[in-house]
Amino acid sequence: MATLLHIDSSVFPNEASASRSVTDAFRRTWEEQHPQGKVIYRDLAADPVAHITADAHTAAFADPATHTPAQVAAFAERVRLVEELEQADAVVIGAPMYNFSIPSTLKAWLDNVAMVGRTAMTEESKVKGTPVTVVASRGGAYGPGTPREGYEYVQNYLQALLGDMLAMDVDFIVPELTMAPQNPAMAELVPLFEASRERAHQDAVVKAKGVVERLAA
Repeated sequence: MATLLHIDSSVFPNEASASRSVTDAFRRTWEEQHPQGKVIYRDLAADPVAHITADAHTAAFADPATHTPAQVAAFAERVRLVEELEQADAVVIGAPMYNFSIPSTLKAWLDNVAMVGRTAMTEESKVKGTPVTVVASRGGAYGPGTPREGYEYVQNYLQALLGDMLAMDVDFIVPELTMAPQNPAMAELVPLFEASRERAHQDAVVKAKGVVERLAA
């Protein structure tokens, strides 16, 4: 029985969130294609994980026999998140762009699960090669050739961390211009936003089916 780990981090509810609507489309397709599968869901906006602490960080490099009570408690929570990721056969992450970067709640989760010697920088990692689909929604346009191309830090960062550091198989879905319906100055871009949104939902369906087929092979 395959397991999907579904992570959302948008501060907006489903009906107002571009990233949540696309991760939901991915999940629904996964469930339709894989009715016997399991889904683990984390809403980091509603239930944030603890930011990394000195105790949680240093415990990962110390002999467990030497852990202080504070290290034991902090590390146990970190290990729980790591094990959740290790159990996943596939991952889908909603990562909206906030002020050119990802939500702090998602950064906190990443800091916890990126554990050198276990999930990161080791050939023995259980997450190596795991397919992860990232829904990197953004209010404007930051693709190649756009005026704000140099401000695109979400995909670059997540590719570096998930792809290079954790050796996961990263794929992106990028709904953009999501602020067009709310910002009068972007009114003329609404048709482009609508096309991007439709394309993102179609990509979610296609990519979810592809992941299911890959796991079944």
